[in-house]
Amino acid sequence: MTETFPGAQVVSRIGQVLRAVSGAMPRGIGTTEVARATALARPTAHRLLASLAAEGFLDHDSKAGRWHLGPELYLMGSVAAERYDITELAREHVSALAEETGESAFLSARRGDETVCVLRRDGSFPIRSFVLYEGKRFPLGVASAGLAILSFLPHDTAERYLIRADLEKHYGPEHAPDRLRQRIQETRDAGYATNPGLIVQGSWGMGAAVFDGAGQPAWALSITGIESRFSTDRRPLLGRLLLRHAHALSEQIK
Repeated sequence: MTETFPGAQVVSRIGQVLRAVSGAMPRGIGTTEVARATALARPTAHRLLASLAAEGFLDHDSKAGRWHLGPELYLMGSVAAERYDITELAREHVSALAEETGESAFLSARRGDETVCVLRRDGSFPIRSFVLYEGKRFPLGVASAGLAILSFLPHDTAERYLIRADLEKHYGPEHAPDRLRQRIQETRDAGYATNPGLIVQGSWGMGAAVFDGAGQPAWALSITGIESRFSTDRRPLLGRLLLRHAHALSEQIK
């Protein structure tokens, strides 16, 4: 029996599938992994994947059994970049952060309830964290970039998100709503967010929000590294650097 869904539900599931594939780039992703990531039945996930591939939105490596983003998405993305892409403006700031701190530096963009990493530059320090990479997605409130953006959203918007997100289930007690509210306040007070190894033990991050022309947090600059590089004495310096570059980039966008 063929499974059918109302139109809006189909669009939502296609979006979930595309995000799952995007988050697995450049290595690609198998059908079973897509089904698991989207909570879809495997036959349903396969039908959606195959349909997207037929339209050019995905490519399928039949030998490896993995799905990749397709040429149609590249073409659409090239057009959309004229409105949404700030990577060229941000590149100098991401590079400067990597050079000045020695850590890996990033630009992440808000996409709905998630952040997606769109730019990475590694610093000179030889030991690096690979929690974040280009294409990696996290829910808002998870990782320093997502916490920085969430902290500067309007209060009502952030509250509605905290109620529906259920981050504690997947990311642990530090992501429970009450604990996140405390961390949001700490971020607002400091101006920048800190992730003290909450995703991978020993891998720390710090982030600062970048604001669009309407004054909304739409991107974030962040740095990651090993715990010993984020000492109590060094964190204020790193925070000031992040805020300086985030403010300069926000002013360029305006």
